[in-house]
Amino acid sequence: MDKVIYTEREMLLIDPKPGTAAAVARDFGIDLSQTVSNLRLTPEARIRKLDELRERRIAHLAPDRDQDLAALLELEAILEYRNASETRED
Repeated sequence: MDKVIYTEREMLLIDPKPGTAAAVARDFGIDLSQTVSNLRLTPEARIRKLDELRERRIAHLAPDRDQDLAALLELEAILEYRNASETRED
């Protein structure tokens, strides 16, 4: 297996500062390296992956509130990451 090399921006998400949305998501148990892997996909590939996961979940599982909360925390961390990235580029 090849070693994954993360950019400085990606490391802000993988190793977040305390008190950030990313830190909350990590502390909840979200694997932020998976989040970075998903962000490296094209938007179309992310949508396909999400659709596949949603179809499997609907077909086999009852609603899971913890999983829903984890998804929301992950999205909040992604938004924070993007906002921080945009601020650095300005």
